[in-house]
Amino acid sequence: MKKTAIVTGGARGIGFAVSLRLAGDGFNIVVAGTREEASCRENLERLSETGADWLYVRSDVSQSAGRSRIIDETVGRFGAIDLLVNNAGVAPKERADLLDMSEESYDYVMDTNTKSLMFLTQMAAKRMLTQPLRGKKRGTIINISSCSSEVSSINRGEYCVSKAGISMLTRLYAHRLANDGIFVHEIRPGIIRTDMTAAVTEKYDRLIKEGLFPIARWGTVEDVAAAVSVFAGDTFLYTTGNYVDVDGGFHIRRL
Repeated sequence: MKKTAIVTGGARGIGFAVSLRLAGDGFNIVVAGTREEASCRENLERLSETGADWLYVRSDVSQSAGRSRIIDETVGRFGAIDLLVNNAGVAPKERADLLDMSEESYDYVMDTNTKSLMFLTQMAAKRMLTQPLRGKKRGTIINISSCSSEVSSINRGEYCVSKAGISMLTRLYAHRLANDGIFVHEIRPGIIRTDMTAAVTEKYDRLIKEGLFPIARWGTVEDVAAAVSVFAGDTFLYTTGNYVDVDGGFHIRRL
């Protein structure tokens, strides 16, 4: 019986690369996104080309009803949840100095990036706990955070706080679920070429040229998907609550 993976924000960008990689790894794929399915059709058809069974669930993870829909439709279609990839995320609609950040912007970013992860993971974990071990695992949860969980950006403070919250949630859930055979991991992408970073291409092209990143190139969505693939498999069975930087070495302190 094939395992089933949920990927939030899984229809484009990093999320779609993850969905495609996991489909190739043999998972059933549940893609959760906010857009109408027709607008995602081209990418969803690429999942079909891998031979994977897939389901698209239109839902807003920032809302309780949207989170419940993802879990219910996944279990209804495939009968189990083996892997949850919490990838859905937003940036502030406007970058503002920390002293000018609005409560509305803070709530918007935190609700999607952090609150949704807290409670969707809670729902998925409860379902995983009812399932038997498959091999040496009962389930896996992978959280996509960011180098911004540790790197300060004072013109998008709400984003940094939301990603730092994901790092603590990774530790908390890893602690709670370890004895139940559910592994929890975090991936911290750096500067990845996506729609979200398109507006700052010139800035990062310059910083790459100036040597800010030891691996002197943009990261790709496939780089992130490769890390997800490793954590989703059975390679790391004595590791939980950890993170891996997929950032070209940006995290290395240098003199």
